[in-house]
Amino acid sequence: MARAWTDLGLPTSVSSKDVNAPTPDPQRRARLLAAADAALRQLSDVLTPLGDRFAAAGHELYLVGGSVRDAVLGRLGTDLDFTTDARPEKVQELLRGFVDNQWDTGIAFGTVSAVKDDQQIEITTFRADAYDRVSRNPLVQYGNSLEDDLVRRDFTVNAMAVRVGPGELREFVDPLGGMDALLAGVLDTPSAPQDSFNDDPLRMLRAARFVSQLGFTLAPRVHEAIVDMASQIDRITAERVRSELDKLILGDYPIEGIDMMVETGLAQRIIPEIPAMKLEIDEHHQHKDVYWHSLTVLRQAIELEDGDPDLVLRWAALLHDIGKPDTKRNEAGGGVSFHHHEVVGAKMARKRMRALKYSKQMVDDVSQLVFLHLRFHGYGKGQWKDSAVRRYVTDAGPLLDKLHKLVRADCTTRNKRRAAALQATYDDIEVRIERLAAEEDLARVRPDLDGNAIMEILGVRPGPEVGRAWKFLKELRLDRGPLDRDEAEAELRQWWANQQDGSAPSE
Repeated sequence: MARAWTDLGLPTSVSSKDVNAPTPDPQRRARLLAAADAALRQLSDVLTPLGDRFAAAGHELYLVGGSVRDAVLGRLGTDLDFTTDARPEKVQELLRGFVDNQWDTGIAFGTVSAVKDDQQIEITTFRADAYDRVSRNPLVQYGNSLEDDLVRRDFTVNAMAVRVGPGELREFVDPLGGMDALLAGVLDTPSAPQDSFNDDPLRMLRAARFVSQLGFTLAPRVHEAIVDMASQIDRITAERVRSELDKLILGDYPIEGIDMMVETGLAQRIIPEIPAMKLEIDEHHQHKDVYWHSLTVLRQAIELEDGDPDLVLRWAALLHDIGKPDTKRNEAGGGVSFHHHEVVGAKMARKRMRALKYSKQMVDDVSQLVFLHLRFHGYGKGQWKDSAVRRYVTDAGPLLDKLHKLVRADCTTRNKRRAAALQATYDDIEVRIERLAAEEDLARVRPDLDGNAIMEILGVRPGPEVGRAWKFLKELRLDRGPLDRDEAEAELRQWWANQQDGSAPSE
């Protein structure tokens, strides 16, 4: 009969860490462990035979790291991480005939990956790596014990393990006080944080990511170490930094994670445009704190999400005002202006996201939203003609729904009357868009004549003239809406005549 974790006499104190945390509640500990044990019982079809295979071969197998942490927190997904004393080649042999598929892309680092019943499995041989502390590349060394493996992990909440097998016996192992840290909501390192971050500086950014994902805070010594060592993040490749940033911004508490990066100096090294938004408020309070305004916009944009977390929308909300510091002007009479900050901000967003190695599509989408976020304010009380509404929709393209959310989120005024007026005005523009969409195909505004028709009417071959004519017809379509064939041909012929006699500038 399987024994529950709560029967196993768990450690009750953090091992000599300077974590200023309250004494964990034993009853809450017991409840969490019991719930985690129940969650793992649901995976018995995978865990039990896997544990039996390793035990029969004389090897130990432990569920470890984030899998144990997430089981305790009630958020266990389909990724299962294990560690073992078996070498990778033996792991491959033991998995053969049991898993649905396996591959060895991580075998150079002692990891074998596999899939079994929709569960992603990663099994890594005990590690006791050393680091060159110049790149980040570990000198892969296999350890001799679970304790060797756990002490090299990033945070104590990720240094807990559950022994799997034989049978359904599950033993909870927590030599570093990870459960106490988890119960207190504190991120601490198994060893001195300076040593941990020197081994892999990405762990500093990972701390910010866990703040965002878990809502935890940093142990004082961890915070101090990151402040002192923030410049070490420069050793990490842009691709690895980007991966952590995305996980951070998609977390449940991204504002806390971002603020932790700013307060420790990490943001200054990675994305300095964010701390640069901490503009000093002028004595007349003519502008908001741009930094906290941007975090508020991010929070409000998240509240408007209607499905999974939206990475593009969240990045656009965070970066929409990064052009303000470079465009700030003190005006006569004590006022402050940020003219064209959306143009400058879009260029800055594009430059920074390229430096972080984002895809072209991601760079284009975020920078376009930053560029368009102020366009709505020209709408006034509905003075836009239908042509302006068409251009708004066309310029947003497939980003229109995200733009709607960004513009609404950008209203952070405490003046309830002004806030209500802005939302009502945006309601109006959305109604007009729906009306025009019902009358016209706004999602695909195209000229009333295609390229073949243009060449036939003008008697020209494929070339630049066709492109200029197409652009003219699209502008005409945006201004006047759909035209019938005769009207479109007449306008095209008149435009062409003007081009030929020089009475109109070339497009």
